Parts: sequence; C-alpha cells; structure tokens
Amino acid sequence: MRGEHTVKQLQYDKRQYHRHLRGWFSYAFASEVFVIVSLTLFLPICLEQFARDNGYLLPDKTQPCNTAIPAPASPDVEDARCVVKLGWLWIDSASFSLYIYSASVALQALTVISMGGIADHPPHRKKLLLAFAALGSISAILFLLIPSTSPAWPIVALLAVCANVGFGASIVALNAYIPTLAQGAQEVVEARAKLARHTRSAELPTEPHDSADVASEADEPLLAQASDEDDARAAKAEHDKILSTTTSRISSQGIALGYASGIVMLLLTLIPVRAMKGSTDALRLAIGLSGIWWAVFSLPAAVWLPGAATIAQAAHLLEEDGDSVPLRATPDEQKWSMTREIARAWRRLGQMLRWREIKKLRNTFTYLAAWFLLSDGFTTITSTALLFGKTTLHMPASSLVLIGALTPSAGILGSLVWPMVQRRAGWSNMRVLVVLVAMASAIPAYGCFGFLPVFQKGSVKFGGLTTPAEMYVLAVYFGSVYGAFQGYARAFYAEFIPPGEEARWYALFSITDKSSSFVGPLVVGLIADTTGNIRYAFFFLVIMIWAAVPVLMAVDVERGREDAQRYAAHAAM
Repeated sequence: MRGEHTVKQLQYDKRQYHRHLRGWFSYAFASEVFVIVSLTLFLPICLEQFARDNGYLLPDKTQPCNTAIPAPASPDVEDARCVVKLGWLWIDSASFSLYIYSASVALQALTVISMGGIADHPPHRKKLLLAFAALGSISAILFLLIPSTSPAWPIVALLAVCANVGFGASIVALNAYIPTLAQGAQEVVEARAKLARHTRSAELPTEPHDSADVASEADEPLLAQASDEDDARAAKAEHDKILSTTTSRISSQGIALGYASGIVMLLLTLIPVRAMKGSTDALRLAIGLSGIWWAVFSLPAAVWLPGAATIAQAAHLLEEDGDSVPLRATPDEQKWSMTREIARAWRRLGQMLRWREIKKLRNTFTYLAAWFLLSDGFTTITSTALLFGKTTLHMPASSLVLIGALTPSAGILGSLVWPMVQRRAGWSNMRVLVVLVAMASAIPAYGCFGFLPVFQKGSVKFGGLTTPAEMYVLAVYFGSVYGAFQGYARAFYAEFIPPGEEARWYALFSITDKSSSFVGPLVVGLIADTTGNIRYAFFFLVIMIWAAVPVLMAVDVERGREDAQRYAAHAAM
C-alpha cells in the first residue's frame, strides 16, 4: 500500500509535470539559438571582423586590412596576415577571436564553481537560471549598439565574455533539472514502484510453517526467497534501463529542439547577412537578433519551470520510496546567504577534488577526465573550422551561415537517428559514445591531408580540406555526429551523479568542459600566431580526441551508478 501511495503522490499532477517539462524544453529552445547562431558561428567571425576592420597587414603594418583584396582560395598562395594592436601587443585577427573565447570560458568556469551550491538550493535555482539568461541575452543585444568604426569597439570583447558566461551558467542550472524530470516521468515512476514491491517481498521474513509440513517443505522458504531476490534484481535492472533511456530521451529531445530553433534563426539572419554582403554590421545584427530570441523565449521558462516547493516535494517523495536521496536545502533558511554559499561552493569543490573523494567516485571522475578532452576537441573543431574557412579558404559570411545551418540540421537528424541505431544494434551508451568520437576524429585528420604535396601543389583540385565545397560536406557529417554526442554525453553523466547534488556536479561537468575549452582555443591561437597557418591545429585536435578514447572506455557504468548512490547516502547522514 505504501508503494502504491507513493506512486500516486509522485504522479503529483501529470499536467503539472508536463508543464515543468515544457518549461525545460522552452529554455533549451531559447538558449540554443545563441550557441548555434552566435557562439559557434557569428561571434567568432564577428570578433575577427572587428579586429580586421581595425587592423593592419604585415609586414609593414601600414595598410588597413579592410582595404586588401582577398587572395584566391588556393593553398599555394601566401596570404598577407592581418594583425590588430591592443595595448602594446600586435595580435593576429583570427587569434583575437580565439583569445576572447578562451577568456570567456575561463571566467565561465570560475562562475559555475561559485554558483553550484546556489543552484542546488531549490528556492534559487530558477532565479539563478533567469538571472544569467538576462545577462547573456542583454549582452548579445548590445552588439547592435557598437559599430566597428567606434573608438570603443574593444567593448565587444567584454560583451562576448558576458554573453558566454551567462549562457554557460544558466545551462548548469538547466541541466540540474534533468534527473528530477527523468525521475518524475510516468514510465520511471511505474518501474520504481515495481522495484519497491519486489524489494519489500525479498526482505519479508519467512512465516513459520505447521509442524506437520516442516519435513515436506523444508526447502520451500529458501526457494521462495531466492525467487523474490531474482525478481528484485530483474526489477532493478529494468528500472535502471528505463531511467537511463528516459534521461537520454529528455536530453536528446532538448538538443533536437534547440537545434531546430537555431536553424530557424539562421535562416532568418541569412536574409540581412546576404543583403548586407556579410559586413560587420550584418554580423552584429545576427548576434543581436539571437539575443532578442533568447530573451523572448525565456519568458515561458520563467512561468513553467518548477519552483522550490515542487522540487522539494519530488525529492521528499523519492526519499520515501527509497530510491534516491533528497535534495538538501540549507538547514536554516532564515540565515541563508549568497556570500556564504559561494564560499561554501569553493570549499566543497576542494573537498570533491580530494583524492579520498575521487576514489569514492572513481568512475565519475574517470568520465570527467574523458569529457575534459572530448569537449575541448569537439568545440574547438567547430571554431577552428569556421575560422579556417574564413581566413584560409576565404569563404564569404553567407557561405558560413549556410554551413552554420547545415550543421544543426544534421544535428537534429543525428540526435534522433542514433538512439534508433542504438536500439536496433543493441549497443550500450558507452559504445555509442566511442563510435561517435572515432567518427568525429576523422574531420581534423582529413584536414591534415591538406599538407600532402599532391594538395599543396594544386595538382588535385579537391581533397584535404582545400576547397570550400568540402566544408559543406564536412558540416553535414560533423553535425550528425555532434548532435548525438551532446545528448549522449550529458545523459550518460547523469547516471554517475550523487542524487541531491545535481547542480553541483553539473557545475563540475561544466567546469571540466570550460576549462578544457579554455585550453583548446588558446593552443590553436598560439599555433596560428606562431606558424601563420591555422591548418597545423588539426594535428593537435586529432591527438586530443584520440587521447580520450582509452579514458572513456575505462569507465565502469554499473559500479559508477552504485558508487554515486552510496556517496549520496553517506553525505545525507
């Protein structure tokens, strides 16, 4: 009766649950536009264009870059490098964009460390998400007010940093909702109730038998108990499988919906970008429009996302059901302090990174080590490819917009098709991730072929990423891989998170992502500055991606899930 009662409570209101799910999807729909339209496409190009509009050509540094005639897209033609002076330093225009991105992700990492504990505090998770959404969207909108001819043009670097920090921090708070939403899904509730019934049956003491039947039924209680234990194990395996599938489904649907919104905005921005011939003003307009979209479609999330009372209720019910540990609020709500929570978050991070704690969650940290390399490799491939297309292949902004639309379009297809491939092939999440990583590494490896003499001399007109046409093919290929990878990577990590500390551990997930993303663009920028040829960065990307494969395969999924449950139970004592 208690299990059935808990099930009815956990189905606290189907309409309310779907309302919360719509709120989660609505913010994915709102914020992903900034990633697709600005962060991975227009923002790096726009920053490079700002630097170019205010830069000069080497070696004399007297001729403005924007007066130079673009060289033909041929590898045997030496391009004149464009540099811009910031303070006392002369920086390559492509490296300027990469350095700003590196600075933004470094600050983002510091921010998400500080906010992890606050986002785990139910009354403030939603407020935190909306505050950072406002910071990011307003920063993007302000691009509309600063032309490249303004003496204050370097302010765009600050706006780019604030926009990226706002996006990253809000996504940490958004991801913290995933485990709660998955636990509240109808199929998971039913599987958990079934598990609770079988678990109680396996734990019930055997009732005494009549003396006349003792001899004939001596083995019956043992057989019955063994059968109950087998049923309990089967119910647990079924529950874990359903929970894992549901988590992946919610995550993948969020990615697909976000990609769809990004494609719509890209098609809308393609009109002014083509009409204005890819000028800096057109790029500023595209970024500003993505900020407006972000702000407007965040409003439904502000209304529909669950607040403190609902989160606390769901956590309490899950605790009663014996399957999870409740979200822990600060003991004394009256004395809650943001400053204290920020200091506590840094102390907590130090505790989490102690060797003693790492050993308790060995598989969680092993996966984070793999994620450190993979996230850097995937995100740096995107920014490097776009800058390579613009600076080396001399592709116009309208062509880059088309590439930007092809990638998320293929990403939608990939995020929906790969789960079907997985079910048909019977692959584990681990195997899917390894296959996706191997496929992604083929892109920078293909770019390395451009150094072969047959392509350098121009005797072959196609291959080795030496022509703009190849960029379109690779955009579709990469999108189909990256869309699926994002959904699987985020959902896979949810299986190793100690219940009740979702935001804190997703903050660490984001920190790992952003700290590595700080390294990748920085190294690529240094390579471009040192060699004068951004193609050399492809070797670095191949090595980084392949280095993650053995680390990823070392993760023990079942053990990692059990360790996370034990860790949370011990912390709650």
